[in-house]
Amino acid sequence: MLKILVVEDEPKVASFIKKGLEENYYKADLAYDGIMAEKMALQNNYDLYILDIIIPFVNGLELCKKFKKSKPAVPVILLTALGTTEDKLEGFDAGADDYLVKPFEFRELLARIKVLLKRSSLVLDTVNRLVVEDLELDLDKKIAIRQGIVIKLTAKEFQLLQYFMRNRNRVLSRNDIAENVWDINYETDTNVVDVYVNFLRKKIDKDFENKLIHTRIGLGYSFGEL
Repeated sequence: MLKILVVEDEPKVASFIKKGLEENYYKADLAYDGIMAEKMALQNNYDLYILDIIIPFVNGLELCKKFKKSKPAVPVILLTALGTTEDKLEGFDAGADDYLVKPFEFRELLARIKVLLKRSSLVLDTVNRLVVEDLELDLDKKIAIRQGIVIKLTAKEFQLLQYFMRNRNRVLSRNDIAENVWDINYETDTNVVDVYVNFLRKKIDKDFENKLIHTRIGLGYSFGEL
């Protein structure tokens, strides 16, 4: 489930956006001021930001600049009542990817979100890396990076992690994994999948609070935030 941070100081508008996003299978977190938004952005990994401009403490333009500096590939939509050409230019100068003026129809916001998320996934492919939560996989160097720590992988561990990351939040059976990573049919008398999942867990999960590999009893494994 893709995560979106909505920064909006009007509770009714914030609630309306959150409800609409969750009805469309996005996970939405709310922040009501700029300081709260900064803290949440540090603690979580979001796939997209929706920012009102006029909010307490740190305004949306400054937030946009900060978010784009730390995570340039994550799209930002500015959502505001300020709708002049000058206002829009100022928003785009701050690094915004899109700008929607209130009042708006939710389906238009949803359409813009889908376009930006598709575009951002293409950007990640272009720079040849995969990102899930705070884990990055460099497809050229064949290494993983989590919270700034470089994690060296064997060839098979790399293939397994790449398969997991390309199928984030999906339940993958042992047979799915065996066919796609080892190019074999999974047999119940072999534990090769479980052994390598355990190897990978020790490298990318053991020393980190937020676990990414999850055992789904009777089903297989899933990768990403539960």
